[in-house]
Amino acid sequence: MTQVPHVTSAQRIGVLDELRFLAALAVALFHFGFRGKTLGFTEMNLPDWISVLKYGYLGVQMFFVISGFVIAYSAEGRTPGQFAIARFARIYPMFVLCMTLTFLIVAIYGVPQINATVAQWAANLLLQPGLLGQEIMDGSYWSISYEVAFYGWVFVLIKLGGFKPRLYPAFVVGWLLVSTVDRAFFANPLMRHLALTDESGFFCIGLVFYAAFREGYTLRNFVLLALSVAVALYQSLEMAQWNRENYGVDYSDLVVVSSCLAIVAIVALAIKRQRSLLPGGMMLALGGISYPFYLLHQHIGYVIFNKVGATASPEAVVTMTVLLLICISYLLWRFFDEPSRRLTRSVLTRLFENGFYLPRPKKGISGAE
Repeated sequence: MTQVPHVTSAQRIGVLDELRFLAALAVALFHFGFRGKTLGFTEMNLPDWISVLKYGYLGVQMFFVISGFVIAYSAEGRTPGQFAIARFARIYPMFVLCMTLTFLIVAIYGVPQINATVAQWAANLLLQPGLLGQEIMDGSYWSISYEVAFYGWVFVLIKLGGFKPRLYPAFVVGWLLVSTVDRAFFANPLMRHLALTDESGFFCIGLVFYAAFREGYTLRNFVLLALSVAVALYQSLEMAQWNRENYGVDYSDLVVVSSCLAIVAIVALAIKRQRSLLPGGMMLALGGISYPFYLLHQHIGYVIFNKVGATASPEAVVTMTVLLLICISYLLWRFFDEPSRRLTRSVLTRLFENGFYLPRPKKGISGAE
């Protein structure tokens, strides 16, 4: 089968930008319409029909599929240092800014439902505040630590010379096997945090999508995709059971499985189509704001609900909160994101210039820098 060439900037897979934004929006609506009320973070009364948003958490699994694909592209052809610097510059400056904004707003306005301390803020700078006995600043940040752990493994594999499409089969099968054994027999917390054994199937789906993008859907890639989807479905059903116990509500296994299969199909079609349905500027903006929007939305949203939710229509409050956070996220992306990335890359490159060389970042796939 004919090998698919690299994507150029003119062939940017813009639909992935749109999917990232839709995934972030789904997670926000899950938090606003379901989790906040269920766990007592907000007292705003919402209509009964909005409970359907309890499935919106699956937007995170779409993030992981997209991440597997994008990180595979980002890693190819880079040294370990180049990859590490690019990833750090991509996520950390924006994380620190959004986490700090969340801290300030929650510390000033969040009591009594939610609160934040300086010690908690400082511990969150590590991305794993639990190591210092502190809670994450926002409930959404758990997925950021998963992304960082994934980056860590990719870094190790690049260092060992093993993160290449032709070597994906051994990596994917090994990761899936370790994950299945752990979740089925041990459910070890350390393995969950280090090897992502409860989400690995979704990352592997993205990796296989990239292998297929480069090589075509060979029999090997079909088998790897089937194995990855099977493990992802097993992990999604395990998550659904955790949600039942944590939130005290019912979840349909059929809806969860169907939603996960739909996520796989939608991302696959987006990669195949490549072209965005929206103008280039709007496409870039949606992709750009998805990360700060995700980082900002949950606890800041709860604070807004608790301040104005009792005096206004719940639907109107949710709508206005989403629009406000989108506007703030756009401003952060427009004026902070790229300058902070350039500065971070420059500083880190100078610090490690004896060991690393950072060429101009590759362009093309959404989020690949």
